[in-house]
Amino acid sequence: METVSGDVRASWERNAEWWDDRIGGGNAFQCELVEPATLRLAEPGPGDLFLDIACGAGRVARLMAAEGAQVIGVDFCEPFLDRARMRTPPEAPVEYRLLDVTDKEHLLSLGADRFHGAVATMALMDIARIDPLFETLPALLKPGGFFVFSVLHPCFFAPGTEMYAEERLVDGRSHRTAGLKVNHYRASKAFRAEGIRGQPEPGFYFHRSLETLLSTAFRCGFHLDGLEEPGFQTLSERHFEWQNMPDLAPVLVCRLRTGRLEAGAVRQG
Repeated sequence: METVSGDVRASWERNAEWWDDRIGGGNAFQCELVEPATLRLAEPGPGDLFLDIACGAGRVARLMAAEGAQVIGVDFCEPFLDRARMRTPPEAPVEYRLLDVTDKEHLLSLGADRFHGAVATMALMDIARIDPLFETLPALLKPGGFFVFSVLHPCFFAPGTEMYAEERLVDGRSHRTAGLKVNHYRASKAFRAEGIRGQPEPGFYFHRSLETLLSTAFRCGFHLDGLEEPGFQTLSERHFEWQNMPDLAPVLVCRLRTGRLEAGAVRQG
């Protein structure tokens, strides 16, 4: 597994600058789906200290800082951290560190009972081993602290998923429909794919079912108290786009909290 983690790091180091050039200023997934849901569930504000896990070029760190929170962003890819520092105003209350979140000792070096909350934005599916992170986070968070993560929705993004589009005549007019064919879900699987068409090389993805993701969290003392499945509200002129499947959720955003679960506490988006 250490070899796989090293391969993941090397792949991101080769892709990072190209990736940031393409979407560092935001794309539809970030601006319409992921970031609004993340901010709704995390509710960053003055006096809060957040840990931004696998922060990449720091978009979410800067958004939380703009709401008054202090942020420590960590990533194992130096080129991404270079871009994050370049994009972050010097007066912003954001600090970036090179850190491997699959290494418990690296995580514990951040300090115990320190963070109001943690976020991992579209990152868990890029991480080869998530158990060390889930096992260590409760020690880093203050009592009652929480972890907000977003991933490509595992029910709809999986190895072998096919997207289709159809047009048919209804009352003499052309109507377009789009959808997915999913033939893999339950088993965890590592695979390579393009996150953005044309990137220098396919990246590594680690498909995990909802059961695998959440049972890992529950085993480590978290409970689920917030969940959103945002989808696009406008259609696209291009056939094979998520915008043309408004009833499907390309993204899953969850809030996990440490401590006792109160009755009726789960929030749905």
